[in-house]
Amino acid sequence: MIEDRLLVWKLNRGSVDALAGIYEKYRTDLLKLATALSNSVTDAEDIVQDVFVTFAQSAGQFRLTGSLKSYLATCVANRVRSRLRSVRRQRTTSLDNDEVTGRDSPGPQQWVIRNEELMRLNNAIQQLPYEQREAVTLHLHGGTKFKEIARLQNVSIKTAFSRYRYGLDKLRSILNSEAEK
Repeated sequence: MIEDRLLVWKLNRGSVDALAGIYEKYRTDLLKLATALSNSVTDAEDIVQDVFVTFAQSAGQFRLTGSLKSYLATCVANRVRSRLRSVRRQRTTSLDNDEVTGRDSPGPQQWVIRNEELMRLNNAIQQLPYEQREAVTLHLHGGTKFKEIARLQNVSIKTAFSRYRYGLDKLRSILNSEAEK
């Protein structure tokens, strides 16, 4: 936390090294979060890059009031949400025009999902309703507190916690049923 405050202080004074330090410190966690929410490594990379470009543009006036990791995770979640809305709109528009658009399949940069357990976990996470998936990934990958998740989802803290708990229960159920096969 103190290190983050120092990095933000340096960033606000024009330090490129501070931005690079923040990027290196949180890039992997944010990529995991974006991949879990979007189910696309390519989209996740674009989203994280967009978040950091926007963050860099705020240098000089950015004020850190809480956890930097939680702030960046919230930014990633918001970008994913926007991207998903945009994709839904495009699909609706293309279906209205009798066109079918295919999503790009994930490219060779699937280094985020390196082994079979991660792929099974990612598939299980994708089976969760979006609100539960968002609560679970923000809390586990982003370290976001339930109060912040509630604010982000525009629900009560109890509802955010319930979405998290129900999401974990459903993940257990999905993974246990796969293990029994």
